[in-house]
Amino acid sequence: MATVHLRIGDLVWGKLGRYPPWPGKIVSPPKDLKKPRGKKCFFVKFFGTEDHAWIKVEQLKPYHPHKEEMIKINKGKRFQQAVDAVEEFLKKGKGKEQGSHSNSDDKKSTDSKGRKAPAKPMKIIEEDDEDPFKGGSSDKELTDSDPEPSSVQRLVAGTVSGFKWESSPASSMEPISKRLKVIEEDTGSTSIQAADSTALNGSITPTDKRIGFLGLGLMGSGVVSNLLKMGHVVTVWNRTAEKCDLFIQEGARLGRTPAEVVSMCDITFSCVSDPKAARDLVLGPSGVLQGIRPGKCYVEMSTVDPETVTELSQVITSRGGRFLEAPVSGSQQLSNEGMLVILAAGDRSVYEDCSSCFQAMGKTSFFLGEVGNAARMMLILNMVQGSFMATIAEGLTLAQATGQSQQTLLDILCQGQMASAFVDQKCQNILQGNFKPDYYLKHIQKDLRLAISMGDSVNHPTPMAAAANEVYKRAKALDQSDNDMSAVYRAYIH
Repeated sequence: MATVHLRIGDLVWGKLGRYPPWPGKIVSPPKDLKKPRGKKCFFVKFFGTEDHAWIKVEQLKPYHPHKEEMIKINKGKRFQQAVDAVEEFLKKGKGKEQGSHSNSDDKKSTDSKGRKAPAKPMKIIEEDDEDPFKGGSSDKELTDSDPEPSSVQRLVAGTVSGFKWESSPASSMEPISKRLKVIEEDTGSTSIQAADSTALNGSITPTDKRIGFLGLGLMGSGVVSNLLKMGHVVTVWNRTAEKCDLFIQEGARLGRTPAEVVSMCDITFSCVSDPKAARDLVLGPSGVLQGIRPGKCYVEMSTVDPETVTELSQVITSRGGRFLEAPVSGSQQLSNEGMLVILAAGDRSVYEDCSSCFQAMGKTSFFLGEVGNAARMMLILNMVQGSFMATIAEGLTLAQATGQSQQTLLDILCQGQMASAFVDQKCQNILQGNFKPDYYLKHIQKDLRLAISMGDSVNHPTPMAAAANEVYKRAKALDQSDNDMSAVYRAYIH
């Protein structure tokens, strides 16, 4: 976005990395929060959310001159709510201005110090000591020495640069992940983005095709959330219908059966737990196959074996449908953040039609050729991940058994060649005894089993995966199936 002259209190459109432009207000940063190095940034509070972020000046546009432009290119219920919040803010600002004409400048200054947040339903927080609606005469530029806003003193959790924000646990339905972020421009490129002609100013222009989504589990919920917040028209179905309610509130439509969703939509995605669930969804009563007509697209995102996905492709295409497999590598957190890695194979034209959807849900995507290739690659990835997780657990328990500090082991790992977000997160889970599922243990064990079977089919040995699989089976016997994969640790201590 073009460089503009901005100051505290200005209303702006801010471009949050891969998200569409969002309305916000430039506010004073907390004293404890350092400005990122490099290009000039402003600290922005976003309307309709509890989010704050440092945004580079070239990623900002003044609110009023670009309002109509932004409303035309961005859709979605949450976006409209954010715009409504700005308008409500403007009305309240004008009211305050009219009510303060008889007050002196000194009194205006005094009143601003004890400013309270407006009514909670709109979640509009006036976070600085400047008010752009009182004449707009201040030329003060945003600096690190600006006074700390009273409403930013709510400090408890979510660390960035040594500063903590109070926030409730991140919800998959938040329009922008509920954490303080230092925003950088996306530097990675993906095959789908490189070929996509719909991107506008680096944001995502949602496809005009009607999207269906079947399965709202750990991964599917995050995917649907991101599709909605990027402006896609989405119809949802889940075996447990109550899981649809939150998405309906956010603007999704409800399908009564898989067949109905497919018949209503141009492209239908599914993301379920295992091969049996994937088959039942397509072939069962009121299933996907009953809604398939020539030209309908079906995208299987579940992690299944090559044989299952090949069978589903054949039955879908036999009815004139178009088929793509697109399993995803990641976790619940990455799904919520729209940072999945998508492995696709099958109908290349469907892959291209899914361009804006894949951009909304993932950080990159790969097209791997014919149906079955994505399933094979996904199983290999999860075999490596599952085996590695079991080895980490084994190392931590061996450290404990030999009198070594588990925390010190983690510190050493995080300073060496194996350092990664995965190692740090999973070890922290174990040390804290926190096994809330980010990727179900039962699912990684299923993936190991399928990978071992795939190896057997081509007479390739998988002894490491086989050993890890036995450890996960023991963890399942200890009632750890619905915990995170890191709960495999408990198989070693019981």
